[in-house]
Amino acid sequence: MSSRDNEAFESDETGAGIRKSSVIGLPLEPVGNEGNKVAVKTKERNDDLKEAKQDKAAQVGVFEIFRFADKWDIMLMVVGTICATIFGLCLPVMIIVLGDMTNSFIQDGRKTEIAQQLSTGSAAVDGLTDIPEATTNTTYSPSVESSMKLFAYYYVGIGFITLLTGYIMIAFWVWASARQTHRIRLAYFRAIMRQDIGWYDVNKPSELATRLADDLGKIQSGIGDKIALLFMGLSSFVAGFVIGFIYGWELTLVILAFTPLLAFCASMMVKFSTSLSTKESLEYAQAGSVAEEALSSIRTVAALGAEDRIVAKYTVNLQNAKRTGIKKGFIFGTGMGFFWLVIYCAYCVAFWYGAKLVRDSLRSGSLRYDGGTILTVFFAVLIGALSLGNAAPSLQEFSIARGVAALVYELIDRTPPVDTRSTKGKAPSSMSGRVRFKNVAFAYPARKNVPIIRNLTLSINEGETVAFVGPSGCGKSTTIALLQRFYDPDGGEVYVDDIKVRDWDINQLRSFIGVVSQEPVLFGTTIGENIRYGRPEVSQDDIEVAAKKANCHQFIMEQPQKYDTIVGERGSQLSGGQKQRIAIARAIVRDPKILLLDEATSALDANSEKAVQEALDEARQGRTTIIIAHRLSTIRGTDKIIAMENGGVVEVGTHNDLMQQKGLYYRLVTNQSKEDAEKAENMESGGPDVVPEAERPTQRESVITLRGIEVEDGVVKATKDADVSMSRIFKLNKPEWGYIVVGWIAAMITGASQPAFAILFSQLIRVFMTVDLVKQEQDALTFSLCFIAIGVGTFLSWFLQHSMFAISGENLTVRLRQQTLQAMLRQEIGWFDRQENNTGALTTRLASDASAVQGAAGVRIATLLQAGTLLLAALIIAFVYSWKLSLVVLAFVPLVVLGGLFQNRVLVGQAGRNQKSLEAAGKVAFESISNFRTVCMLGLQNHFYDSYKSALKAPMRNEVIKAHTYGIAYSFSQSVIYFSYAAAFTFGAYLIGQGEMDFPDVFRVFGALVFCAMGLGNTSSWAPDYAKAKAASARIFGLIDRKPEIDSSSSSGKMLDNLQGHIEFTDVQFVFPTRPKTKVLRGLNLSISPGQTLALVGHSGCGKSTTISLVERFYNVLSGNVTLDRFPLDGLNIRWLRSQLGFVQQEPVLFSGTVKENILYGCADKQVDMDKVIAAAKDANIHGFIMNLPSQYDTHLGDRGSQLSGGQKQRIAIARAIIRRPKILLLDEATSALDTESEKVVQDALDRAQQGRTCIVIAHRLNTIQNADKICVIAHGKVAEQGSHDQLMAIRGVYWKAFTTLRGAS
Repeated sequence: MSSRDNEAFESDETGAGIRKSSVIGLPLEPVGNEGNKVAVKTKERNDDLKEAKQDKAAQVGVFEIFRFADKWDIMLMVVGTICATIFGLCLPVMIIVLGDMTNSFIQDGRKTEIAQQLSTGSAAVDGLTDIPEATTNTTYSPSVESSMKLFAYYYVGIGFITLLTGYIMIAFWVWASARQTHRIRLAYFRAIMRQDIGWYDVNKPSELATRLADDLGKIQSGIGDKIALLFMGLSSFVAGFVIGFIYGWELTLVILAFTPLLAFCASMMVKFSTSLSTKESLEYAQAGSVAEEALSSIRTVAALGAEDRIVAKYTVNLQNAKRTGIKKGFIFGTGMGFFWLVIYCAYCVAFWYGAKLVRDSLRSGSLRYDGGTILTVFFAVLIGALSLGNAAPSLQEFSIARGVAALVYELIDRTPPVDTRSTKGKAPSSMSGRVRFKNVAFAYPARKNVPIIRNLTLSINEGETVAFVGPSGCGKSTTIALLQRFYDPDGGEVYVDDIKVRDWDINQLRSFIGVVSQEPVLFGTTIGENIRYGRPEVSQDDIEVAAKKANCHQFIMEQPQKYDTIVGERGSQLSGGQKQRIAIARAIVRDPKILLLDEATSALDANSEKAVQEALDEARQGRTTIIIAHRLSTIRGTDKIIAMENGGVVEVGTHNDLMQQKGLYYRLVTNQSKEDAEKAENMESGGPDVVPEAERPTQRESVITLRGIEVEDGVVKATKDADVSMSRIFKLNKPEWGYIVVGWIAAMITGASQPAFAILFSQLIRVFMTVDLVKQEQDALTFSLCFIAIGVGTFLSWFLQHSMFAISGENLTVRLRQQTLQAMLRQEIGWFDRQENNTGALTTRLASDASAVQGAAGVRIATLLQAGTLLLAALIIAFVYSWKLSLVVLAFVPLVVLGGLFQNRVLVGQAGRNQKSLEAAGKVAFESISNFRTVCMLGLQNHFYDSYKSALKAPMRNEVIKAHTYGIAYSFSQSVIYFSYAAAFTFGAYLIGQGEMDFPDVFRVFGALVFCAMGLGNTSSWAPDYAKAKAASARIFGLIDRKPEIDSSSSSGKMLDNLQGHIEFTDVQFVFPTRPKTKVLRGLNLSISPGQTLALVGHSGCGKSTTISLVERFYNVLSGNVTLDRFPLDGLNIRWLRSQLGFVQQEPVLFSGTVKENILYGCADKQVDMDKVIAAAKDANIHGFIMNLPSQYDTHLGDRGSQLSGGQKQRIAIARAIIRRPKILLLDEATSALDTESEKVVQDALDRAQQGRTCIVIAHRLNTIQNADKICVIAHGKVAEQGSHDQLMAIRGVYWKAFTTLRGAS
């Protein structure tokens, strides 16, 4: 539900960041949360936009953050606040009890000392005007023991009140925060789904899913138990100062003089911590975006050998965050050190002045001040001040939550210019389909200075079929986007049925439009559900009819689960042609009035295209249809062809009309037809009777073990992570051991300062019992000055402790994140095919696990060492002065530890359960956000909102359970200390009565042992972080230690000195690791001679792309051999092998960054001349386009190149392959996204690039493979036919059949 439940994003689950002691007379120690990672927040891609965003990120109001609370939440918060207030009062009330108890001992002690002096005839007691009645009794009076029993009852009563109110305040606030965060999370996701495409163009979608997990977790942490602890601290603060003024206003005013310094220190810490945390979050967000982009495009990264480049880019962003984190540690250490220096200075002045007030009272006989009163006033005010200081980390969490809420609420409140939730527009019940563009001008929001559409005017009649043609980037796809109202035009208007598009109800408008885009997007659900997304209310029969029309029913029925087969993330378990056909079926089932086809059949084989084209021709009847096509033969029969160039219409007419005009369209057609009059644009061979088989893994059927991967009922079982010793984590910090040792020593000094205080404090009680006022004055001054010495030491120890551990902890985080990403990127592709290793889960794991480990291994180690030192010193002191009393007090220590362990077990268990539930919700969020354009096309915003809401039900249930169990554990651990007070002082009074101890020694033992309990309490509060760190480290090191079947980072294997490029497949059989029952290749035999060009053709899913995957060694073969120059591929160095390959795939993948950076991904060399980049761009026919961009080669391309058209992206991908200067070229539909003019130029460049190189080409377009040295027809995972074009035509087989079919169609 939130980061508090998700160990990935947990800030401080146990509330250990605010350590509140119930110890009276002992200093309380606020522990900050600076060691905890404030993980990823959204960072704007554009620097100017980012700065504007940061300027706007003001905090929301104190009450505004609770705007999502309902009446029940308000009741929970009110009751929780009342109980927190009562809980906070328990400590000051106990101070009064302690003061009265101390006073009774001091009075008895003074009587005993006076009696001893009088009985021995020692020197007179000077300065006293009223000597209490002397007695010859030299022991404490029996009344002391009886009065102690009364005080014990007070302690027991306070303990029970603490038990009840502690439970209610924690449980109610945690419960209320979970309910509110649940609503905020849903509202935020709904707001994300509501935004317009233009907003997505200037925001990184890859960061939004992370923010849903992280930022919402910070809000929950800031408005949960931290608020209860804040009110508890404020209650103690107010009560402490009220008691102080009642019992002694003079001493209270003296102590108050230090309060402004404490308040200033706290406010500065909050201010700097908040600003630095925000900055750190933005820097981690940018790093997370790099990782997400690489993991979601792992095949491209592997093919390019870009793992090191990705890790280096990721590390640069981590280094920025590291510097900010270290700075935050230095500031916090300085602040905490100064805080404690002021506290100890207050001790010094207060005790010195208090002793003076006692002496003055004794001399005057007023008896207004005595030792008990001084202690009451001092500790009441001190507890009040410290409670305020203790509230500072809670206030800091609340402040961070308000800052995060400002960003979250800003988006929730944002009304986009194109609002899918608006109901103001016109919503006719039917649409005829008339479309008109009138003087339309448009530029994308991310590049306002680059006009795409210029004064576009055109009209499309009802039921008319219109084709848009033109060079890549001329505005064809943009026109379709404006028609769907993804954007509003900058000038002019778009009309549908004579109604302005901006006046339509947006959802009603899109419900009448069906779209099949060039790069089809499927969602990670079943095939049937993907088709049903076209129209949710359709029946199964309707789905099957649409699938048959789209020619995909046959291959679906051959899947293990048929229509219930899971297609994988982004449809990754299907081939490109299979995805395209399912997308067409989705459009057909929608039954639209306007059909938009953007290269709808570009990925289909010949027979499939013919069948689907016929289905689309039938579907076009009675509908307005707009076609964008590069294959001009498919649009000859359209009613109207519109030729576009530079964002405007240059020609309009039928095919014959435009051919007679001999303009742009004529030029496009003749260029496309020039090489071969018999061109076939959709050349993939095979008959309709060929059984298609998926080239990518789908769901599995049975239990089988394949190369160590266990598969059961279609699900690949995740490997279990081995237990990891924390010592291994510490070894990762070896370069920082110098800092760590200094930090350890400083932490030990910090821990030792508290037992030192206990000794000093007991000595001061003895001072108040001294009858000789001159000696009392001298001793008071001496012991008071000792406090300053402790304060100076504590200042230095706090500063060194936090700054040293900040350095070591931040470096550990960078190292862990870096090694985790490296380990992920070196895994074989089959590992990424597993369902549990989807991109959303991996990016969440990457961010969360390192933070969890650092949270325990950073400043938490300092806390542990403080507690250890404190524990050792306390035990030594206690047993030296009284082993009997020590044993009584120690009997309660296991209860304190038990409470902490119970709390740990509860919280960590709930966090583990929520982790899995939240990963499910994160997967929904990631999938919908990353494919938002398709979500908008299909109007699926509400569907994904409902899915997200459903995925959050389990975490919400866990939150309610956690609220109550956390409350019980917390209240028990706090109340047990009060019960220990009762037992300790009762038994202490008995020992005093027996003459075995005096009161200062009792207080010394008691104080030391309560410090012991405090130390163990802090250790147990560290346990949740430790447990999470252990679990996270098991996952991290399990991944790091995992030996991939194909290790892309391996340096082993042979590197050939003189690579010729001879490739041979011998009896190759292959199954995907996650689909071991279905063979894709069944004894494939083929050979490619050096410098030869081999073209692979065949139906979609026959194994063509699998063949390329085996050459790239994405997978190992099941049997048989693949050799390069007669050396088996598995014996060659994997990095060297891939560096010899140039790969351009059917769906180009670019990365966020500049044009230059994207081209350089193809080059392993760190330093490459700009001339080589330009030369590669020229060869790919993209240089001219780049030079027209605002920043030319330094222009940012947006998320995954979102600012470019398909053709532009493909040409940059080709430039990226060319710059590698590979020995072997692998071209999987390398020119499929190009217009005819660009294709000719690029094909010429590729033809030149192929000279002297071995090339494997997968192509649909005949003109790109007719000149191949060898053409292999793949069917049933085998070579059905092979030979040159002429040879295959001569044997009149499958190739000839498909070729002649297409020639007739053209």
